[in-house]
Amino acid sequence: MIIKPTLLVAATAAVLAVLPSCSTTSGGGAGIAAYQAYDLPTKLPTNPRNVRVKVSLSKQRVYVMEGSTMLLAMPVSVGAPGSRTPSGSFTIFKKDEKHRANTHGYAYSGNNVAQTFLAKKRPGWLFKGTPMPYWCEFTPNYGFHTGWVKHQPCTHGCIRMHENLSPKFFRLVSVGTPVNISASQPEDATVSIPLPPDAGPLPDYPPSSYVTDSYFSRHKTPTYN
Repeated sequence: MIIKPTLLVAATAAVLAVLPSCSTTSGGGAGIAAYQAYDLPTKLPTNPRNVRVKVSLSKQRVYVMEGSTMLLAMPVSVGAPGSRTPSGSFTIFKKDEKHRANTHGYAYSGNNVAQTFLAKKRPGWLFKGTPMPYWCEFTPNYGFHTGWVKHQPCTHGCIRMHENLSPKFFRLVSVGTPVNISASQPEDATVSIPLPPDAGPLPDYPPSSYVTDSYFSRHKTPTYN
């Protein structure tokens, strides 16, 4: 059982209100089994150099294309008002399957775990940055990564991918893959994507899973067409 000392509970609540990157925290609720079962068909490219990524901010969708061929179309979560995902043309310049944030994450001591900033952790406690599996950075400090996908913009600028789709995206793209992010994309009008359950009401994973490496493998084994 994870125990959060009273002082750390109050501090953690304050941190979550201002956390400057994508949080993986979610509220209570049901439907976690349906969320974990969610998956979408994905094709491998014939020529990885021709892969490009298109992001629709208004629809919260990502389209991975090879020429006119759709390799993967998936729902995502983008930046909330006040912390919007940057728009424009970018290039993926860094990939890290087991990426962790540098400034925020989880302080822990024994079985005690609390979400906090590195600068605010209690003396003597250890610290692990927030896990951001399958990180694909397209502009400094902004990237695609695994996280809870909600039905409304909710991140601090990063693009969150569903846990079962992020390893597929990671395989499809390369360092150098172009990324276009705009309010809308032409594919919005022609591509239909089933949505996973809204992660907002779902229970979060145990904090202990975020200070170990178990969160990095919390996904189905990827399959491709």
